[in-house]
Amino acid sequence: MLYLAVRRCRRVYLEAYTSVLTVGKEALEEFYGKELILADRETVEQEADSILRDADVCDVAFLVVGDPFGATTHSDLVLRAVKLGIPYQVIHNASIMNAVGCCGLQLYNFGETVSIVFWTDTWKPESFFDKIKKNRQNGTHTLCLLDIKVKEQSLENLMKGRKIYEPPRYMSVNQAAQQLLDIIRNRRLQGEEPEITEDTICVGLARVGAPDQKIASGTLYQMSTVELGGPLHSMIVTGTMHPLELEMLKNCTEFLISGGCHLK
Repeated sequence: MLYLAVRRCRRVYLEAYTSVLTVGKEALEEFYGKELILADRETVEQEADSILRDADVCDVAFLVVGDPFGATTHSDLVLRAVKLGIPYQVIHNASIMNAVGCCGLQLYNFGETVSIVFWTDTWKPESFFDKIKKNRQNGTHTLCLLDIKVKEQSLENLMKGRKIYEPPRYMSVNQAAQQLLDIIRNRRLQGEEPEITEDTICVGLARVGAPDQKIASGTLYQMSTVELGGPLHSMIVTGTMHPLELEMLKNCTEFLISGGCHLK
């Protein structure tokens, strides 16, 4: 269905900033027999009208890695089409939101999904930690989506209006775990004993769905030292685990905890 839909389109865009295409743009072009137009953040968020141009008289495709509604910018594109009276069709796909079940944890035991962002020297938000804490208190797991920085400008270049972009950066599981450990230390200095500790069981996932996907489970501290290779990475902070989930976790992941396992 997707193949035929793309083949009949006059223009085909490939969204290129909310995720990473593991097979490469060229492989898709060869498969579809179509030239793909890379749509970066600026194109999607600031030049959406160019994507929808003539879409009322010819077919235009917007390809997304994962599910089309995995990012709010994709919903915005749909709303723009509706306002312009342009009919649209959505062809759904798997995303990390459901593919995360490959680690053995049950999807209906997940709470609110959070995003962990790169800290800077002057900006170190902790709001995601409080959402993880709330999930833990409810006994649910937390899927943590890790930050992606693609075609970002430095503050200096942004202020001076220079179209100079920073190299792409993709947060790794160990970077995310380290930020959580830093928050735990900060909370303890403030007299709080956090719901999440160094011994909380977590799961690190890399390149889910690719032939070289890698999944490891262990303590939060172990996640801060694990190396899972290239992007994209995600992390799960577990809640209350059913014995079946723990058994699946041991069988579906590289289980780093030796000996018995105390569910913290």
